[in-house]
Amino acid sequence: MYRWGVVTAIGVTLGYIAVLLANARHFYTDDSESQYTGLWVFFGRAFRDGQFPFLIPQQWMSGNYTNEEAGLFNPPQLLIDLIAPSVPNLAVYATIVKLVFAIIAGLGVYRVCLAYGSRAQWAAVAGVAFPFTGFFLFFDEASWFTAMSGTAWMIHAWACSVRYARGKGGPIPVFVYLYLAISVQYVFPAVEAAIMLVAVAVGELVWRGRAAWAPLTRLTAAAACAGGAGLITFLPSMLSAKVSWRGTSQINNDQFLTVPWSESLNASLPSTLPAFNSWWGYIQPLPMVYIAWFLIPALAFIDWRAAKAYWKELVSIAIFAMVMLMWTAGPGTIGPLRWPARVLPMLALGLLVLVCVLLGRFGTVRDWRNRGIAAGVLILLLWVRTFSADPHRVLWHVLSAVVVGLLVAGVVWLGRTRGTAAAVALTIIAMFPITYFQVRGVQPTPMSWNLPANREEAKAAFPKFNSGTTLQLGDRGLLQPADKSLDGAYGSLVWGNYAKDLELDYVNGYTPNGHFYFGEMLCMRWDGSTCPDAYRRMFTPEPTTGRVLADLMLIDRIVLQKAMFPDAGTQPAPDGWHFVDVPGHEKYIWVLERDNGPISTVNGRVGDATGVEATSVSESGTGSVVRVSSEAGGRVTFARLGWPGYRVTLNGKTIPFTTVAKSFVAVNIPAGTKNAELEVSWRPPGWKIGIGSAAAGVIGVGVLQWLYLRSRRRGDDGGEGGDDVTPVHPDPKRELVESVS
Repeated sequence: MYRWGVVTAIGVTLGYIAVLLANARHFYTDDSESQYTGLWVFFGRAFRDGQFPFLIPQQWMSGNYTNEEAGLFNPPQLLIDLIAPSVPNLAVYATIVKLVFAIIAGLGVYRVCLAYGSRAQWAAVAGVAFPFTGFFLFFDEASWFTAMSGTAWMIHAWACSVRYARGKGGPIPVFVYLYLAISVQYVFPAVEAAIMLVAVAVGELVWRGRAAWAPLTRLTAAAACAGGAGLITFLPSMLSAKVSWRGTSQINNDQFLTVPWSESLNASLPSTLPAFNSWWGYIQPLPMVYIAWFLIPALAFIDWRAAKAYWKELVSIAIFAMVMLMWTAGPGTIGPLRWPARVLPMLALGLLVLVCVLLGRFGTVRDWRNRGIAAGVLILLLWVRTFSADPHRVLWHVLSAVVVGLLVAGVVWLGRTRGTAAAVALTIIAMFPITYFQVRGVQPTPMSWNLPANREEAKAAFPKFNSGTTLQLGDRGLLQPADKSLDGAYGSLVWGNYAKDLELDYVNGYTPNGHFYFGEMLCMRWDGSTCPDAYRRMFTPEPTTGRVLADLMLIDRIVLQKAMFPDAGTQPAPDGWHFVDVPGHEKYIWVLERDNGPISTVNGRVGDATGVEATSVSESGTGSVVRVSSEAGGRVTFARLGWPGYRVTLNGKTIPFTTVAKSFVAVNIPAGTKNAELEVSWRPPGWKIGIGSAAAGVIGVGVLQWLYLRSRRRGDDGGEGGDDVTPVHPDPKRELVESVS
């Protein structure tokens, strides 16, 4: 078993090398370069300074990290963060981190196949194949890291859940892997894990009947403990949803990234470019629905008559795959869950496990000629469906179908003459050139921002601004291809979390869960881009305070993108501001600074005090302490975004607070207040419930582990009817040759 696990890890590594030969930046693309690596650097620096930044007020849009995909309570993610500042090249670091998680995911698939009784050889095939399935390779691995890491942990949770339900493992691995899947702070793996658990439970009940109830009760308890421990991950964002972009609970079907079921017929043709709506129109430039070259043709080499007698053992895999197939077709939005194509890796996972378990238990080459004809028909169907989706590349599809046919013939021949190991070796080795040509064929990738990877070079090229808070007004959509380099706009402007790479304090940042009212007020989008009217809005007085937004936000510097504001520097600067020269950066930016220097450190986070004398006493990311006096009463407005979770006390007594422009935290000070201590503090909403739930989850799994160990000592494995499934070979003759596809 361990030997083929090592083969799985080596196979995934070789596949990564093939990808890097085709595109060295493949794993540093889109959200990985614009969102995640910036977070890694930012958190790593904070940890090294002895801080745990739940909330950074001056980052405004992206500063509430209980609402972001930061993995605040995920230990492996915190380790990634801690190391990040020591690695100068973020593309290299992202690639290494993702290779580790790809191996974890591959080994997870390997374990799931073994749990359902597959031979180790075919389990290794599934394990190597999964990281190179279309959507997982081109989106989760290239871009959406939390989807990748959450999936890796969820797959291991699946294997451990089956083992625990069958009395072959304890509750702690189930708890740990489920908790890790939840705490990456990305909702899809958590929901997918819940579906997996339901599928496992139904499958066990179908297979074992009443004997499954007791083990499933224990499994449910272990899952509930993990959910309780992970509640603190999502509770703050759930309780903040009313002011965020993701506040909707609606179910809609907008057809964006919804995948017709017929596209699954493209799963084994490497040239497939499916047809459905996305950012690039109707015909996709990436092989999103590809799974593995052998997946569909292998169906012809399964002894279905023998498999029929054991169908109950595989019900849970089939249920999981069927639910994911249905989900890929819509609805397009289910509350915070949008873009159904995101579950294509789950469909690939379910089908790979199902087919490789069938191959590992019921594979046969008996009557190989007829089976070869059947495989040819399946490949023809693949070609027809792929051609129908993308008729303009007909010759490439023909070549792809011929290659798959030759590979099938080669695997069958090796299996008949050299044995299973040789057949499996060719099955795995063939994945590497296919992966290489798939990645090479979509260069330059349409997803890349091409942000600089070397942080030291980027910092050296960027303007040497003084300390303080900077706001950038511009639109990433105005960049031309030639601008996307360090010698171009990236030497002067920031997008997404690029400012965090540079260790600078910018209001702009990447956020999928932004504050709705602040975003509307400043017309700021998820990537930090703004509209042209943002400049006017920044210097328009807010009606209730009479202060301009730049003052209420305590902004020290404003960078204007010349492509959006070509004449701004030739016009008079706003009152209290002046334009400064930034040698070497004149092509891309105008820079405004305050006449009297930065104000963000003058009086804490007090943005306005009307009718109140307010003096900052102390400041932190999560709190402000201010000494206040007011004879007739007044109001203090703070440069803090009004996220749920704030509490205000005056001389230790809780008082209400409000918001200005539905964005800024504000406190009304009663008349007659003299030299009082005003404390504004923030905690993640629901944090007490979350901590209590986590403690209960840990205690609960401890009890389950004690019960498990006690049952083992008494010789009761808890697995009535649940012995490990062993591979079934209905025909011991040579024709069968141990599960050859």
